[in-house]
Amino acid sequence: QAQLVESGGGLVLAGGSLRLSCAASGRAFSSYARAWFRQAPGKEREFVAAINRFGNTYYADSIKGRFTIFRDNAKNTVYLQMNSLKPEDTAVYYCAARPGDYVRTVRAGEYDYWGQGTQVTVSS
Repeated sequence: QAQLVESGGGLVLAGGSLRLSCAASGRAFSSYARAWFRQAPGKEREFVAAINRFGNTYYADSIKGRFTIFRDNAKNTVYLQMNSLKPEDTAVYYCAARPGDYVRTVRAGEYDYWGQGTQVTVSS
């Protein structure tokens, strides 16, 4: 059974850093585009970043220059390095996967697989 499992969330002070991981199992996700989304209380799930198997990336404007997405295909794992965190980055972060190499897919409904989410809280 295909599964995505996030880890690495937690509580951090504003200006700090966290690295999230998304480990995939149960199928070969190496040829899938992988993405991170986040959802704050009372808000819709929003796109954060995506990467394909070639390493091409795409970022939301709100996090550009602060977050970096990268992947280790051998480990079937995608990471999200988050620097210069702000209180408005507080959310549950989800990883997702969809077949293909197009990285500018920002609608959550177009992703086929999802993790359970990991909480990121940035305090001021």
